[in-house]
Amino acid sequence: MSVFVDTSALYALLDRDDDAHGHAAAAFPELLEHEHLVTHNYVVVEMVALVQRRLELPAVRTLTQDLLPALETVWVTPEVHAAASGSLLAGLRRRPSLVDWVSFELMRRLDIETAFAFDADFAAQGFHTVP
Repeated sequence: MSVFVDTSALYALLDRDDDAHGHAAAAFPELLEHEHLVTHNYVVVEMVALVQRRLELPAVRTLTQDLLPALETVWVTPEVHAAASGSLLAGLRRRPSLVDWVSFELMRRLDIETAFAFDADFAAQGFHTVP
């Protein structure tokens, strides 16, 4: 089974001060052992920018050298981007973000039902979340 890995989970793994760090750190090894973990390149870009700004370069190194190699990174196609952009604009709200809409669209296209995420928008879209 595939599990989508969201920015919120990756960030919680890296930031020991994040409220979800303990839950993320406990769930991640189990997911690594038993699931096929998938993310997309927009999450990677979002994570690098977020981690560089908040946690600095050593954490970016941990992200890019330790965490991301354990995941399959799917490149967002123009079709997925267009569908996600349409969903964002149709909602006329600040949340979910474009990156979230891309995640939802990609999960649906890949038949992924579960996300390793601490973002309530995944459950609101009908996906299961771990932990």
